Amino acid sequence: MPDNPYRPGYHFTPAQGWMNDPNGLVWHEGEYHLFFQHNPEGTDWGNMSWGHAVSRDLRDWEHLPVAIPVAGTEQAFSGSVVVDHDNSSGLGEPGRPAMVALYTSCDVETGIQSQSLASSLDRGRTWSRYPGNPVLDLGSKEFRDPKVFWYAAAGCWIMVVAMAEDRVIQFYRSDDLLAWRHLSDFGPAGSVDGVWECPDLFELPVAGEPGRTRWVLLISVQTGAPAGGSGTQYFIGDFDGTTFTADPPGVEGALWVDHGADHYAAVSFSGMPDEERIVIGWASNWVYAHDLPTGDFRGSASIPRRYTLALVDGRVRLRQQPVLEKLPAPAYVAGPFAVVEGEHPLPVAGHGTRLRVVAVVEPESSDRIGLHLRVGAQERTVVVYEAGSSELVVDRTRSGDVGFSEAFPAVHRAPIEPADGVVRLEVLVDTTSIEVFAGEGEVVLSDQIFPSADSTGLAVFAEGGAGTVRSIEVTRVGTNQS
Repeated sequence: MPDNPYRPGYHFTPAQGWMNDPNGLVWHEGEYHLFFQHNPEGTDWGNMSWGHAVSRDLRDWEHLPVAIPVAGTEQAFSGSVVVDHDNSSGLGEPGRPAMVALYTSCDVETGIQSQSLASSLDRGRTWSRYPGNPVLDLGSKEFRDPKVFWYAAAGCWIMVVAMAEDRVIQFYRSDDLLAWRHLSDFGPAGSVDGVWECPDLFELPVAGEPGRTRWVLLISVQTGAPAGGSGTQYFIGDFDGTTFTADPPGVEGALWVDHGADHYAAVSFSGMPDEERIVIGWASNWVYAHDLPTGDFRGSASIPRRYTLALVDGRVRLRQQPVLEKLPAPAYVAGPFAVVEGEHPLPVAGHGTRLRVVAVVEPESSDRIGLHLRVGAQERTVVVYEAGSSELVVDRTRSGDVGFSEAFPAVHRAPIEPADGVVRLEVLVDTTSIEVFAGEGEVVLSDQIFPSADSTGLAVFAEGGAGTVRSIEVTRVGTNQS
């Protein structure tokens, strides 16, 4: 892979060219398949095809040839992949179940978006478009991103697909993945400032509530997210095989997967063992995605995240934990220790450009307490708990090269209350990003940063008083790029 100082170390990136939405995420025969929107010909959006990579641990990825390339006037937009174990489609062979991709065909001449199908009999290495494409066509220019799953209660396939400009999610049913019947619509609801894309729907148990489950509907919104620009909202509710009914979200309005600037098009893996729900998003924002200073590639994926549901202040809410395998022993462990007013650099053992930092901080009398990351002579990214507003804040004002986002807010916030007087922070620092998981994963902020290569320092700080770092643990994370 070409050497590039802005290539992330342990977040997935294309070998070259443009990447946006993850799509077609599926687990099959011991492999995680990551497909993604890809321009193999350049570093801007265009020639939309399905890039492809596989992993056995969600950590180290093997790049494979383009799976579904642009063909004539058809570009291959986002979609999903399922494994048709019972051969309902007739596209499999004895002992060789078909991997079936449902994706959006966009005709570049007419602009019509319809849903099409491709299949593979060799573990996703080669793909054939279905000769009867499209399998679902409304004649619309804003009809895209089908997510398909097996609904065991009714013994059928369900498709969740976006009517983008209408801010409506449609539900369809099929017995064979080929013929689809409309069931119901959901929306507009929640955030409707931007067009809706990349829906996903899945069921999860509620922690601490034996036998209780709720359904989660993910919808990506191109504008109107808390940090500005694009983001992923979610709804908690019920799905009866025909209709999704959302629980009242309360006074807070839309619920957001991530309160940072760079987490979009979050979708989950199909076919996971033990019904785990692992999700990957696009670590960028449509406001400035074309302006990133990354050279021979543009775009990366978020860290894979394990989703669970729990009661938070009496309401069912999403929790997220990063999935990060094969970590070495921590390079630095300390605490408890007091943090008086000012910045307190940690020893060099805690420095680096690719880190996992787990810190438990107690605000005590301080107004602000937190971390300075990727610290250099003139650079630092700030992660801080502000006691006055009960907010977690990420500030990338002095994070390095910020020219890509000059007209975009540099400070991003999310509400959070200390638990037993402390705030737990798990921060993933990579070459060009930070992802902050706070508390038990109920609050997440993700942001791209482009610091100098020699900005490697790490410090704790307090302002307006003193606090305590109950514990801090720093692990150096190796690279998965080769």
